[in-house]
Amino acid sequence: MPLLLIAAFQACTSDKKDPKAVPSFDVNVVPVGTKTVPVFKEYVGQTYGKSDVSIQSRVDGWITGIHFKEGDYVKQGQLLYTIDDQPIQNKIEAASARLAQANTQLVRTKADLDRVQPLADMNALSKRDLDAAKAAYNAAKEEVNIAQAGLQNSKLELSYTRITAPISGIIGLSKMQVGDYVGKLGSAPLNTVSSTDRVRVRFSVSETEFLTYLKAVSEKKSGELSPNMPVSLLLSDGTVYDEPGSIDLANREIDPQTGSIIVQALFSNTKAILRPGQYVKLKVKTGEYADALLVPQQAVNQLQNIYQVFVLNDSSKLTPTIIQVGERVGSNWIIKSGITAQTKVAVIGSAVIKPNTPVKPVMMRWSYDSTSN
Repeated sequence: MPLLLIAAFQACTSDKKDPKAVPSFDVNVVPVGTKTVPVFKEYVGQTYGKSDVSIQSRVDGWITGIHFKEGDYVKQGQLLYTIDDQPIQNKIEAASARLAQANTQLVRTKADLDRVQPLADMNALSKRDLDAAKAAYNAAKEEVNIAQAGLQNSKLELSYTRITAPISGIIGLSKMQVGDYVGKLGSAPLNTVSSTDRVRVRFSVSETEFLTYLKAVSEKKSGELSPNMPVSLLLSDGTVYDEPGSIDLANREIDPQTGSIIVQALFSNTKAILRPGQYVKLKVKTGEYADALLVPQQAVNQLQNIYQVFVLNDSSKLTPTIIQVGERVGSNWIIKSGITAQTKVAVIGSAVIKPNTPVKPVMMRWSYDSTSN
């Protein structure tokens, strides 16, 4: 009986087939590369003209003429607005009459003085009479000066009724039309002229970034926002502006509410593409990593704050390895720790692979030069 059981057991076990080995599959693999990588940072800024000058009226009155086309280029000194000048013409006539009266009084007092002077020298008249004649003459001279100043002031006011362009540039839409009443300084501007051969772009930088810049300058290192450093500009459609720019200045104070400081960059605008009021992005080189370790973004898996890659070992198996990442530049990650140069990592994207799964590595052609931000 035992022999039969043993025979039956052997027969049963002989009918079972050997388990098949787990098949390997193709996986793209790249070696970790090293490269000196520039690091850029983007800021959102707003454009301004090289000069943006508001047009204000310096006299009260009704607008009688607009002598430009809105949105056109105007030259310095070109006539823009005329204001009703009749009230000032009347003031000029009154000031002229006052000046004539003052001159007449001056002639009369001068004649009185010329008559009194010799008589006083002969003691025919008292010194008091002579002093009175001199005082009247001097007062008449002052009246002439006052009348002349009043006439000149009225003529100056008359010139203000013709408003000309203070600078050459592009003029905007008029806030007032013919027939509208305008006031003196303190009221709303009539228009604005912007010089746009060069354009200012202002953007905010955090206090921490600004302190980093100051330290870099004091240590004579290439740091953030160094003076006259090149800056590139991205337009709203994503295209790169093809004219040069550079950091120009920083504001005198840090905004206590936002903890940031305004920095200004200058750009040439020979093609007149930029206009005041545009929102643009500025790309500034903030430093560089020497001999940085680089891997493609598709090779890095992230789970909350944990980053890992699958490293190919000598047995053609993938081993998950936790890494510490740095900046993301272009389509790559900079790796701070966890792997070394020439380590081979799998580019698996979002695929799920069990650890230590045997694979067939396929070396992927990939350039580490694609590191622009």
